[in-house]
Amino acid sequence: MKTFVAFDTGHKERGKLNENYTQLKEFLEANDFVCHEYFETSITQESLEGYDILVFACPDFAKISNNEMIEIENWVKQDGGGLLLLSHAGGDKGRGSNLSEISEIFGITFENDQVLDKQQNIGLENLPIITNFTPPHPITSGISKICYRAGCSLSVIGAAIPVAISNESSDPFSSPLICVSEPEKGRVFCSGSYEMFRDKIGGGLQYETHTDLALNIFSWLVSEYRTDMKALGEYEEPETQDSEFGTSEMDLGSTLMDKALGDVPAIELKTEIKIADQSDLMKLLHEYLAQINHMKNTIETLIEKVSISEDDIVELRKQKEEHIVETESKEEEEISEDITQPMFSDEDFESLKKEKKPVSRTNEIKKSKDKTGLEEELTEGLEEEVEIEEEEEVIDIENRREELEAEVGSLEKKLKSVLNLLEFIEKNYISGKMDEDAYNKQKKKLNREIQKIRKRIGKITSALEKN
Repeated sequence: MKTFVAFDTGHKERGKLNENYTQLKEFLEANDFVCHEYFETSITQESLEGYDILVFACPDFAKISNNEMIEIENWVKQDGGGLLLLSHAGGDKGRGSNLSEISEIFGITFENDQVLDKQQNIGLENLPIITNFTPPHPITSGISKICYRAGCSLSVIGAAIPVAISNESSDPFSSPLICVSEPEKGRVFCSGSYEMFRDKIGGGLQYETHTDLALNIFSWLVSEYRTDMKALGEYEEPETQDSEFGTSEMDLGSTLMDKALGDVPAIELKTEIKIADQSDLMKLLHEYLAQINHMKNTIETLIEKVSISEDDIVELRKQKEEHIVETESKEEEEISEDITQPMFSDEDFESLKKEKKPVSRTNEIKKSKDKTGLEEELTEGLEEEVEIEEEEEVIDIENRREELEAEVGSLEKKLKSVLNLLEFIEKNYISGKMDEDAYNKQKKKLNREIQKIRKRIGKITSALEKN
């Protein structure tokens, strides 16, 4: 039984089926998947009915509408659809998209960050090697490691679970990178790295485990309900969409030509010339003149027909040219991208550098006392908190109110994620999946992170209330 996969093209996705996802397409189609480019001016449950999986491969400065989200949610929950959401370094803020608005429906959000690891990578810190796959899941079955190329982290805010988590040496550490959810009859997969499946790049689909990972993902996204309903003939196969614009410019021209010539009788052009005398020559010239007049009438008919759709053709050409220019410019982007906007101005940063000296002296005094490694670790955490407080003191509350309110919202989501992660490792420890040393180390780090986040939220909230 064939599995039909729709790769959305209506939201300026960076992952393109016929450009930089060609190897993924070939691999999937060799394993009984049928891949289509999917272009709808507005996504509906009805238009998705024939598809088993819908892929959003990193929308770029384009947003999914509220109506589309409702239709997609209904398709997932009622028709057993499989939704695959892929982002990039910076998350929604970095890409100008709103994937988190639809992923939040299923208990997952994309964070505004980039996962880096200076110790475990394949040459660059933004190409980290990830080996933490807990709890066991069909998606990571048989997978020993992956390269999480240029991706953001995720947060679990509802009925979802992480199946791949960043390393302790990563920044951010021990954070969800791949999350899944099973809402009602459907399934949802989220990852912050669309580049894991790109053609011919380091850490892309050619990485040693990524084809197996891709097959696991797409196979898991087809729920048992969906399989049963297809076996009963409930869903018809979707129709192939010829191109991103429905009808190509060349096809449009051919269609107009056919319509224009539809009522014009075909004529046979004579190319054999036999001239015996002047009368034969005159007869031949009259035949040529008749043919020329016929061609003239045909051309005039074509001009009349084409002029009706001239605006459509010009607009189509303009869209394609813009699309090509946009694609070429994006392919030239470097691996390292500016994924976040600075929270503080240059003046704030200079003032912070002047105020950091007391912290350095404190560090020197504490190191001289031969403290244990654990005490130094806790001291380091306290020093980080002091630096955060110093940063807050130079914030111009009045001019940054909206920015700080947004930061509070982001911190609250992060706090929920860390609390969920703490609960997750406690369950692993209780069940015997994690040893005591690893559990204590993780717990201390997470508790310190929780303390920092709560303190930051309290400081900002207090400052906002005073002003």
